[in-house]
Amino acid sequence: MSQNAFAIISDVHANGAALKAVLADIRSRGVSRIICLGDIIGYGPDPLECVDLVRENVDWSLMGNHDFAVLYEPTSFNPDAETAAYWTRAQFDAEPDADKRRLRYEFLGQLRVRVVEKTPETGHAILAVHGSPRRPINEYIFKEDVVNAPDKVTTILDRVQKLCVVGHTHVPGVFTDEPDFYPPNELTDGVYRYIDEKAIINVGSVGQPRDGDPRACYAIMHPDRMEFVRVAYDIDATAKKIKAIAELSDWLGERLYEGK
Repeated sequence: MSQNAFAIISDVHANGAALKAVLADIRSRGVSRIICLGDIIGYGPDPLECVDLVRENVDWSLMGNHDFAVLYEPTSFNPDAETAAYWTRAQFDAEPDADKRRLRYEFLGQLRVRVVEKTPETGHAILAVHGSPRRPINEYIFKEDVVNAPDKVTTILDRVQKLCVVGHTHVPGVFTDEPDFYPPNELTDGVYRYIDEKAIINVGSVGQPRDGDPRACYAIMHPDRMEFVRVAYDIDATAKKIKAIAELSDWLGERLYEGK
């Protein structure tokens, strides 16, 4: 693996088994730098473990809408997501070690919503947000938008200089300025090669994929290309934990098997 490469993870959603599998895969490839696009917590059964792992292993992380919900207030959440947010906050508050509790809340409170970085590994200036360049925390860019709302995609791409990386929808792929959307299975070898066009690259979800593939998903940014990576993990372990917690809907565990 080139030393001029780094990993981008997103939407961990308190799935400790998936996050540990992804971190192990990243290490096995000799990639030492990781950034996170947010939604470390929410939905899943391992919020404290996941915040600790992200804090200890990534260069920096953004704030996702679920991180915001736990730190402040859930807004426009469905009942399952709202209940999970309040349960997650209760886990932070119940930590008996005052230093650990403080460090976790401080980490969440310092998460940024937007980063523009000329990466030393690639030389490319990239914009990183959780949702979209227009509304960094909450706006979804759906693959269907290229057909159903092309003006929306074009307007969002107008805010991108060259490359933008996002998460939020849990569906990996590349939006181009045609506009069009290319999932990894429509890219040669699952790789997007940078050409003379604007692109928004969704890196997918570590902890709750929604593209029909239940394996954890993340991306590696190389100097000339973005590589999508899938990693199998112990779904049973996470699903059983979810079902054992009364405040978390069983559906949050069942959906993991189907990747939706």
